[in-house]
Amino acid sequence: MADEGVPVSVKIRERLKAQNRRFNANDNIADCIEPGELAILLDEVESKMQGVLDSMVIDTATDHNTLNTARRVAKMYLNEVFRGRYVPPPEITEFPNAEHLNELMIVGPITVRSACSHHLCPVIGKIWVGVLPNQNTNVIGLSKYARLIDWVMGRPQIQEEAVVQLADLIMDRTKPDGLAIVMEASHFCMSWRGVKEMDSKMLNSVMRGVFLKDANLRREFLSLIPGRKA
Repeated sequence: MADEGVPVSVKIRERLKAQNRRFNANDNIADCIEPGELAILLDEVESKMQGVLDSMVIDTATDHNTLNTARRVAKMYLNEVFRGRYVPPPEITEFPNAEHLNELMIVGPITVRSACSHHLCPVIGKIWVGVLPNQNTNVIGLSKYARLIDWVMGRPQIQEEAVVQLADLIMDRTKPDGLAIVMEASHFCMSWRGVKEMDSKMLNSVMRGVFLKDANLRREFLSLIPGRKA
């Protein structure tokens, strides 16, 4: 075959380029990965990670602690912490708003586990989601918010962009009158390295729809978040 011996990462990248698609760290590329390729990509990442360890002069041949580290790290990135890049969105069962619910609903705190795009250091925190439904809003189960958050955050992220991505996704899936999201997280790129500031956290929010226009609704949402002041 013409592409025999071509790394699978190159094949995936070429498909993305042919569709004029970007493949930034926080993009999902699952629809450009063919069945069976993720397992092959795992082998490729393992090989490259072994090269990194070799370049750092770590003896993985005789050090029992690092004997299979390259494989473990490859599996961690592809199958766990960055899984949101390589798999389709979770299936979300949606129900009609049969009772015409129109009161503020808040879900949270939901634990966030991500990593920053700059240093691939952990980002650990919590998210609160406020939804103001209307009679046409699609109602989804509470656990489904956690699944959507895990899918979006399971990529190398910048917190400011991650919250916007999540807001876009929830607005598209549920179509409420308003949506509010608050995220608070610790960034290990600030506490583990760099200035090594252990207690600092980043807090940001995204408001959509009526939350942008109604200051009383914003205050109600923020006042109902434990430990937060309006």
